[in-house]
Amino acid sequence: MFVFIIFERPAMSAEKPAVLRDDINQVAWLTLNRPERMNALSREMISALSSELGKLAQDNSIRVVVLKGAGVAFSSGHDLKEIMQASDRDDSQEIEDTISACTDLMLKIQRLPQPVIASVHGTATAAGCQLVAACDIAIAGSHARFATSGINLGLFCSTPLVQLSRSVGKSAALEMAFTGKFISADDALRIGLVSKCVGPEVLDAEVENIALEIASKSPTAIRLGKELFYKQRELGIDGAYALAMEAMNANLQDSDAREGIKAFIEKRTPPKWRDAE
Repeated sequence: MFVFIIFERPAMSAEKPAVLRDDINQVAWLTLNRPERMNALSREMISALSSELGKLAQDNSIRVVVLKGAGVAFSSGHDLKEIMQASDRDDSQEIEDTISACTDLMLKIQRLPQPVIASVHGTATAAGCQLVAACDIAIAGSHARFATSGINLGLFCSTPLVQLSRSVGKSAALEMAFTGKFISADDALRIGLVSKCVGPEVLDAEVENIALEIASKSPTAIRLGKELFYKQRELGIDGAYALAMEAMNANLQDSDAREGIKAFIEKRTPPKWRDAE
């Protein structure tokens, strides 16, 4: 059964930031902190999250970013009350600016030097599902649910579909977009929206293990690899290989690669990576 709730806006407190950040062992944990509104992507939330990502892009001490939601939801998507208020004022520019800011946020995640892991414990709908798909890796708790549910309100999830169609197959993406139905965490795993589905009681531990494993690798190689991945998948096979060969050659010239190969030959672990530049 489809349920979509539009929340009244509570008074915001200066003591309650929209996004919380905790840095632990070279991993930045970002928590969407509007549980009373199911972490809707309001203008405030988009701006706060975008600001944190901008800071992280310049922070060489952070190797991995984890994105999660407070309360029962990961994110319910766009704040529809905000959008309706702008529509009632006939303010199409405000609506366009909101959608543009959300799109910029998704691209900022892709262009961030560090890998971003979505830790999804509850519902992720519409632009919230888009946010999951925008992350480099997504791990779901077994009770998580996903939907591009705008169609139930007469609104096709056009921008979420851009990201979704790059994460799952055509049929799965269009079935979600055309029906608006929720899919389970197991189905999200089956179609490739998430890479792993675990019990909710071990979700944080599983995400932490993956984050720390990635954090232990060469930050330069991770940065180069992430950049290469997103560039090559938009190219034809010949162009993709040409770009990958160029990236591989540059990687081999890097001091981290030389150190990693030398450590392997000398049978010593772990290699001594330098900080990302």
